[in-house]
Amino acid sequence: MGKILVVDDEESIVELVKFNLEKEGHHVLAASDGNAALELAESENPDVIVLDVMLPGRDGFEVCRLLHSREATAGIPVIMLTAKGEEFDKVLGLELGADDYVTKPFSPRELAARVKACIRRRAAVTQPVARDTAGEMRAGELVMRPEHYQVFLHGQPVELAPKEFELLRILMQNPGKVLKRDHLLDQVWGYDYAADTRTVDVHIRYLRQKIETDPGNPRYIETVRGVGYRFKEMD
Repeated sequence: MGKILVVDDEESIVELVKFNLEKEGHHVLAASDGNAALELAESENPDVIVLDVMLPGRDGFEVCRLLHSREATAGIPVIMLTAKGEEFDKVLGLELGADDYVTKPFSPRELAARVKACIRRRAAVTQPVARDTAGEMRAGELVMRPEHYQVFLHGQPVELAPKEFELLRILMQNPGKVLKRDHLLDQVWGYDYAADTRTVDVHIRYLRQKIETDPGNPRYIETVRGVGYRFKEMD
C-alpha cells in the first residue's frame, strides 16, 4: 500500500489513525511537531501526509506551505486535520496547497478512504508517460493528454495538482457547457466529500493562475455567476 506520515501532537489521535491505516496495509510514520514533520517528509518521502492544524511551534498551515515550497516535498499530497469548522480555515489550507481536509471528530474509515484516494491520484500523476498523443485535447495553446496526465501551454509542461488536473479535464471535455459547482465537486472529490462549493472556487483560482495569461480576464475558464464554470469554445 502506501507510506503515510501522521503529524499530530495528540498521542491518542496518532494511535487511532495509525491503527486504522495499518489495518489497511499502510506503513505509518508519526511526528508530533512541525519541524519533525518537515524532516521526516524530506527523508522518508511519504505517499501522503496527514497533518493537524494545531501544532506546537510551526502550525499545520505553515508546515503545509513549507512542504509545497520545497522541491523534495512539493508533490506529496497533504490531508489536513482541523478541529475548526470555519470556512476560512478550510480555504486557507487549500490555498496553501492541501489536497484535502477532514474536520475533527472524524471517521477513521473516511480518513482511510481519503488517504487511499490520494495515493491513487498520485500514482496516476507519476506514472510513466508514453510518447503517443492519442486522445489529447486542444484549445488554443493549451493541450491536455488525459491518459498520460500531461498538460502543455505554449509547448511548455504545466505542473498541476491532481484535483486541478481533474477539474481541467472535465471542463475541457465539455466545451461551451456550464458545469455547476455541485457537479464539479461530486466528479472531482466524490466519495460523499463533506465540503462546500467554495472548495471548487479555490481550485479554479489556482488552476487559472497556471494556465491563464491574465487570471482576472480568463481566456479558457469562464465563471457563470451564481451557477458554475464553463470552458470557452475556441474559434
